Amino acid sequence: MADVVKDLRRLVIKAYHMKEVEWGEHNNITTDGKMTVSREMLDELVESEPLIEKIDIQIIQPGDHDRWTNTMMDIIPISTKVLGRIGEGITHTITGVYVILTGVDVNGKQTHEFGSSEGNMKEKLYLNRAGTPGDKDVIISFDVTLAAGMGQERPGPTAAHRACDRFIQTYRDKLKKFKGELCTERHEYHDIVRPGKKRVLIIKEVAGQGAMYDTHLFAKEPSGVEGGKSIIDLGNMPVILTPNEYRDGIIRSMQ
Repeated sequence: MADVVKDLRRLVIKAYHMKEVEWGEHNNITTDGKMTVSREMLDELVESEPLIEKIDIQIIQPGDHDRWTNTMMDIIPISTKVLGRIGEGITHTITGVYVILTGVDVNGKQTHEFGSSEGNMKEKLYLNRAGTPGDKDVIISFDVTLAAGMGQERPGPTAAHRACDRFIQTYRDKLKKFKGELCTERHEYHDIVRPGKKRVLIIKEVAGQGAMYDTHLFAKEPSGVEGGKSIIDLGNMPVILTPNEYRDGIIRSMQ
């Protein structure tokens, strides 16, 4: 008798590869692999976040990593939900480009708690790892200068993540409208249950000590901030996630 299998949910991730990344008048992406980056909304983002003094963005081409970087707070893919919620339905994502959020305060104090990663990016960034850019990927550096002393308190880094998320959302809004048949890669994942078989639970410990050391879950967008809930505000209690929720970017590191 064949084993009974229950297919609980299906996740389809469609990737669109960016071949060219350059400065432009507006933030834009196209299905033929062209991406433009603009500074037009930076003043608006600074004005909307009282704890942020300045934001700078840079386009870092592959191999151009011999440069100064402030502490790297997060490495963020550009992904968006097209159908369903995180963990199911359809997600569109970009390959070939990552956003790196970095931070420092006006007095030059790096945004960190237990350790900082400022210095030469070539020495501080490990490429070709899970969750890090590859050696052929373009990096968009989103560098935030916070008010004095705010790099070590939750509101400061949270404001930086929020501003970066709004910047990335301009690309998500365009990515949502891409035609699925034009993707460069397509991956399908299923959350499967096999009754009577062993149950497997993977336990992942995430940051939730307080100060700036925090983790958000359940945002509206993959690897997003808006709508997310702090693990600290959830009382640091265990949270059960499905494999596809994890795969689809339901956890956002706020360090």
